[in-house]
Parts: sequence; C-alpha cells; structure tokens
Amino acid sequence: MTRHLTASPQGMDRDAQIRDAQTAVIARMKSDPGKARSTIRTNGHIGEGLACHVTQGRFEMVLDMGRAMGGECAGLSPGFHGRAAIAACVAMAVKMLAARQSVRFEAVDVSVEMDFDDAALFGLGAGNAAPLDTRIAIDVTTDAADSTVQGIVDQALAWDIWYLALRDPQQVSTRLSTKPATRQAGNALSNAGEAR
Repeated sequence: MTRHLTASPQGMDRDAQIRDAQTAVIARMKSDPGKARSTIRTNGHIGEGLACHVTQGRFEMVLDMGRAMGGECAGLSPGFHGRAAIAACVAMAVKMLAARQSVRFEAVDVSVEMDFDDAALFGLGAGNAAPLDTRIAIDVTTDAADSTVQGIVDQALAWDIWYLALRDPQQVSTRLSTKPATRQAGNALSNAGEAR
C-alpha cells in the first residue's frame, strides 16, 4: 500500500458528504430492515451480430466483441465490464468505509488481473473457461497508519458485493424460453416463390 499526502479541505467536505449519505441509508435500514433487501434486473439483447444492448432502468449501454471474435467493436467487451465492476466496487467500498470512519483516503487505486485459458472458451482441451487466477492490487494514498488502512481495506472487502461475487460460491439459476423466429418480408417472398 502506498502512503502519501494530507487531505485538502475540499476533499474533507466531500468525505463528509459521503459519510452523511451512508449514515442516512444505514439509519433507514435499521428502522426498517426490509428496506435492506432488493432485486435488480439487468437485460441484454442481441439481434444481428454480437453487439449486446444492455439496459437497467433508465441506463443503457452497448457491449461487443472485437473483430477477431466476429464482433464490430461497437462497445467494450463483457470481460472489460466484469473486471471494471470489481475494480470500481472495491475502490468505492474502501473509500466509502474510510469516509464513514472519518479517515482521509486521498485516493484509492485498484487493478484487477485475470489469467485465462482462451482455448477453453471454445471447448478445446481440458481447461476451464473460468478465470484461472485473479490478482487484485489496492493502493491507498493517505497519511493514516498502515494498520488503520489495512483494517479498513479488510473490512471493506468482507462487505464488498462484486469482490464477494467473484470470490465466493453462490446460488445461480438459469431459465430458458424460446419463441418462433420472425421472418423478414424478403425471406417470406423468396420462400413463397420456391414453394411454387
């Protein structure tokens, strides 16, 4: 872990806002524990090609594969977003907990490295398509003591959603449904011609 500079007054004001926001959420959850449970739905849709249009509430984005995999590079890959979710979630969790404990972390930098057996993605060989090894590096810029920083990081990881989703087994279920393909007008006409 890296230790660096002291906080600016502006940074302390921002930390106070972060702390106040979390304190309010915690108070609501304590008063009504049912509010702590939630379900979030994210939808992905692919038509032609590989570009996947992903929506969640009012947010949307496009994910795609590179041309070497048959995509058009219309967006960043699912792998990028998966690693980004872990890096961002860990960095945010650490910064949020530090602010809640009134410990100034000027910056939190997180890198995620994953090793893969790319052949397994295509069913080649005996390997597993899951990541083979994942390394997460956390660098904190702060004047706080190393023991304080370590305690905050350890606790943040114990509560971090996407770190735990990567690290721990969990219940995952799938459901499949099929619908008839919709025929385009041109195909329907040419099929009709062939039937004559």
